[in-house]
Amino acid sequence: MSKSSEIKINIELDENHVPEKLLWTAKDGGVENEEAKTVLLSIWDANAKETLRIDLWTKDMPVDEMKIFFHQTLVAMTDTFGRATGDEKMAATMQDFCDYFAEKLELKK
Repeated sequence: MSKSSEIKINIELDENHVPEKLLWTAKDGGVENEEAKTVLLSIWDANAKETLRIDLWTKDMPVDEMKIFFHQTLVAMTDTFGRATGDEKMAATMQDFCDYFAEKLELKK
């Protein structure tokens, strides 16, 4: 018997269709209507051989937090790339870029 799991993202928009509030639910993970300030979602379309993206952030997402969010996302993508491909050399190069990114944004202490 197979099992399915669902992740929901609810977006509340202002009159100009700009996200004011992002709420997400992943009941299997114990998350229900948790607020978020940004979401980046990438989905691989195997037929078209291209990535479909949804990039959303609320209008009150602070820029300094967005910089941290992007750095952490790049680090996570680097880790995932290394595990998914086994390409240690490129993963190390990507990690170097993450370090450079953090240094230029003065994120590392």
